[in-house]
Amino acid sequence: MVSVKAKDIRELSDEELGQKLSEAKAELFNLRFQLATGQLDNPMKIGEVRRNIARIKTIKRERELANQSMVDSS
Repeated sequence: MVSVKAKDIRELSDEELGQKLSEAKAELFNLRFQLATGQLDNPMKIGEVRRNIARIKTIKRERELANQSMVDSS
């Protein structure tokens, strides 16, 4: 998974966000496994994937709060 911009993530549907999040978590697991076994070529990749996960979670939370405020104002 390449570094993704928040703008691009916001264009995804909720289902696609969930899928991207699970893919990123699986990639992070694999990278950590490679690090533990000494096979990881680029340790900076771990930080990049962690930031992507944080971006996705942030946007999911923004949507939750937006939906909640719509329900509360009704």
